[in-house]
Amino acid sequence: MSLRIVVAGATGWTGGAVAKAVADANDLALVGAVARRSAGQELHGLTLVASVKEALAVPADVLIDYTHPTAVKDHALAALAAGVHVVVGTSGLTAEDYREIDVAARGAGRGVVAAGNFSLTATLLTRFAQQAAEWIGDVEVIDYASAKKADVPSGTARELAEKLDAVRSHPSTTRPVAEILGPKEARGAAIGSVQVHSVRAPGFILSCEALFSLAGERLAIRHDAGESAEPYVSGTLLAARRVGGLIGLHRGLDAVLNG
Repeated sequence: MSLRIVVAGATGWTGGAVAKAVADANDLALVGAVARRSAGQELHGLTLVASVKEALAVPADVLIDYTHPTAVKDHALAALAAGVHVVVGTSGLTAEDYREIDVAARGAGRGVVAAGNFSLTATLLTRFAQQAAEWIGDVEVIDYASAKKADVPSGTARELAEKLDAVRSHPSTTRPVAEILGPKEARGAAIGSVQVHSVRAPGFILSCEALFSLAGERLAIRHDAGESAEPYVSGTLLAARRVGGLIGLHRGLDAVLNG
């Protein structure tokens, strides 16, 4: 039996590519597609609906969400309440949002995989940067995105900073932000113990860079996304196929890579 998938954000840049891939896959079935502004139109043989609640009226196994930071938590909670597993590709959620989703997922006995970036190369950026952070205490993250991206930092940068904070074993030698002169905002925002700087400007799609430094040397590990959503599709579908074997919230594509 095919895995029944609902895609929220099914006409968006990434969500549209994911919806098509689901519709084309032999082991997946697109049973619901959500796009508020296009509700009533046809997509891959389905009628688009305006809300996740409407889409979940049809039996489903997994909700894939590529919508908006202000909507994704409610979508995830609604799906979990309906007994549906969730894959979250939308960024902008806070630590408290993730905590609420984790509690709801465990209560429902369902799994959630949430990643700021489902591409393999972005996942490797995080993996390699974590290795470096075990040896080098001075690290900062720079997050680049288009001028119209609403949330800061990106999900990729937030997850990266959280994981670097968790593994770094050497203290930073940088002067504490509280002791600097001038606008403290110029030093970026702290995610745990890691400073993160968000650049929003035309000409960028999505890029994320971890900068490590020692006396007399520097190491930069960077991921640059191209103009296609294709890098995110295979990782998203992998998560959808494997989330049913999980309970609770799991962050990042690493959660299912070795499953």
